[in-house]
Amino acid sequence: MAGGRRHRAVRVRLAVDHFYPIAGDPEGPCLEGWTALAALAQATTRLRLGTLVTGIHYRHPAVLANMAAAIDVISGGRLELGIGAGWNQQESGAYGVELGTPRERSDRFEEACQVLIGLLAQERTDFSGRYYQLAGARNEPKGPQRPHPPIVIGGSGERRTLRTAARYAQHWNFVGGTPEEFARKRDVLHAHCQDVGRDPAEITLSSHVRLDGTDVAATAGQVAAFAEHGLDLAIVYLRPPLSPAILAPLADALAPLR
Repeated sequence: MAGGRRHRAVRVRLAVDHFYPIAGDPEGPCLEGWTALAALAQATTRLRLGTLVTGIHYRHPAVLANMAAAIDVISGGRLELGIGAGWNQQESGAYGVELGTPRERSDRFEEACQVLIGLLAQERTDFSGRYYQLAGARNEPKGPQRPHPPIVIGGSGERRTLRTAARYAQHWNFVGGTPEEFARKRDVLHAHCQDVGRDPAEITLSSHVRLDGTDVAATAGQVAAFAEHGLDLAIVYLRPPLSPAILAPLADALAPLR
């Protein structure tokens, strides 16, 4: 409670933040995400697993669909498939992976979503696009989540990314910005949902909130501000070096919002 007003209930997840400040420290350590997910799937029993998010240009979506199905099987149905159109020019260029123009990224991402959903939900998939072609493609065994693991789309592009999220996502992640900016993007997403005949309530809305130092009250205030604009899930980033002692006071500060 704050100021006598009841906040919208919001779920909270914690993430260890290696971003610096958003693009990643190019000199820092970074485990390969999907390999790490496989290890986490074996080492845990309740943890929801996923990347936030995988740039689709790094892997052919048919390969990614097989990886996703395998981790959903290994984890017993705990995968959330986080994907995006890709944006990191520095990393893509260093690896020699073609990123493409913004339009090319959006077109490729739209095709990739269709390929992923087909391979994760259907017995066989045929697809003929500019970027991807499949003929009688199979992906077995599939994981326990039906019709497929929840698809998390990250990004805030109003014309293309949010339209793609309206069509294919079960979860949209707002990438950076203020609660007011989040509210604007939410309205754009909901407008796209109306255009494609989708119920906006089917899509979980999340955003990033950072814990700076030990100011848990400020973090709870940020979460509350987003919740007032319709946020369903706050992803709180904990910057290393991380002391486990911060978790209890953080949980206490966030408890009234749940």
